[in-house]
Amino acid sequence: MSIETLFRLEGKVAIVTGGGRGLGRQIALAYAEAGAKVMVCSRKIDACEEVVKETEALGGEGLAIACDVTDPKQVKNAVEKTMERFGKVDILVNNSGASWGAKVLEMPLEAWYKVMNVNVTGTFLMSQEVGKHMVEQKSGKIINISSIAGSKGVDPRVMDAIGYNASKGAINTFTKDLSAKWGQYNINVNAVAPGFIPTKMSKGVLEQGGGIVSELTPLRRLGREEEIRGVALFLASEASSYITGAIIPVDGGMSAS
Repeated sequence: MSIETLFRLEGKVAIVTGGGRGLGRQIALAYAEAGAKVMVCSRKIDACEEVVKETEALGGEGLAIACDVTDPKQVKNAVEKTMERFGKVDILVNNSGASWGAKVLEMPLEAWYKVMNVNVTGTFLMSQEVGKHMVEQKSGKIINISSIAGSKGVDPRVMDAIGYNASKGAINTFTKDLSAKWGQYNINVNAVAPGFIPTKMSKGVLEQGGGIVSELTPLRRLGREEEIRGVALFLASEASSYITGAIIPVDGGMSAS
């Protein structure tokens, strides 16, 4: 197999949750450019439809579906529609996410529940529903979008969002445990842990502590949205066929220092 073929996704079908903007959009477009058919979903269907237009401009084929990943019925519907359209699912990217900034003593319980439901329960529900098909076909790639905030504490001057940090720690353990359970079915389960990359969700955090973040990052800068593409493509492709249970940081070296 040639090096180019290792990274191509022709004939593959991918689902990207939270695919209408930010990192999810970048991943969906990378997969489309590599030859995959891509279903993008989020609660905001308009944004997903725009991403589908972009995938089609790249010569790919896409599908946009409205889906709240915390709702089992909507998750089931989204996966069923993908199966009806494309006949299979080879790649799942659990990218939908939520955060809530507040001091620990002031964190509303409903905010804690919201973050946990989207980040953790949503990842579980999507993995479970897609996993039914992957287990049956005995192949698949599941890629969870975690965060370096899930592997250590974060200075409150940079980010005061204990629910988000805790949820991403849960995603890391979920990734490792699911990889141990589903490896027997030839399903690779890995996670990408981005550092501080400006997106709509991280805007407030970076306005507050972006200068500190850059100082603490060995590359001395924030990340760029498109810098998620390479590792997301790698984990979806045959190039990573013997990698599972890994948490790969994309953080400019912050987790190493």
